[in-house]
Amino acid sequence: MNTQDQLKKAVGEKAASLVKDGMKVGIGFGSTVYWFVRALGERVKQEGLEIEGIPSSIMTGEWAKEFGVPLTDFETTKELDITIDGSDEVDPDFQLIKGGGAALFREKIIAQAAKKLIIIVDESKMVDHLGAFALPVEILPFAWERTAYEIEKLGCTPVLRLKDGETLITDNGNYIVDCPFEKIKDPAGLDRKLQSIVGVVETGLFIDMADTVIIGGSEGISIKEK
Repeated sequence: MNTQDQLKKAVGEKAASLVKDGMKVGIGFGSTVYWFVRALGERVKQEGLEIEGIPSSIMTGEWAKEFGVPLTDFETTKELDITIDGSDEVDPDFQLIKGGGAALFREKIIAQAAKKLIIIVDESKMVDHLGAFALPVEILPFAWERTAYEIEKLGCTPVLRLKDGETLITDNGNYIVDCPFEKIKDPAGLDRKLQSIVGVVETGLFIDMADTVIIGGSEGISIKEK
């Protein structure tokens, strides 16, 4: 296990330790969340922790089943106590870019449904400003070229995301375009403009949603509260 993976494992385990008995938990997606789910499953088995989770992706649901984390859905519960998720970038104001794993739409649903959103990252994800990571935007397949054309007017060249040489299809049946804005000076303003484009399903900008960031760094784990 390399150093970055060790940091991801450490913050995932720290996040799992914050989950309390009886909680409804939103579970995000990504390599750091994998360690969170694994550690949460250990608590369920060893401590008899009684929780229910709602996964943000098909893969997350598979991890939960593998590690013994009980699941529920929004038909049964409409609000979550806490959501734990990773992020591709976190700026000093706790604004986020997410969607590297193509689960941004469902991730935003479970983030909005939670009383508290905790982001778990290694220190490489902490940035002075958003944008070095190309912003993922989920769009409808129908006339996607037209939607990408409108996005391009905002100052980037959208790139259709591929997987194994084929167009990536999200769990929702949509496409992802990755948008290299390089430096996003006004994340909230850009999000509003993108959301106004017909054909855009959701953006990877998570504005004013994160409450806590758990960071794995060379000197250990640090926790920042908004």
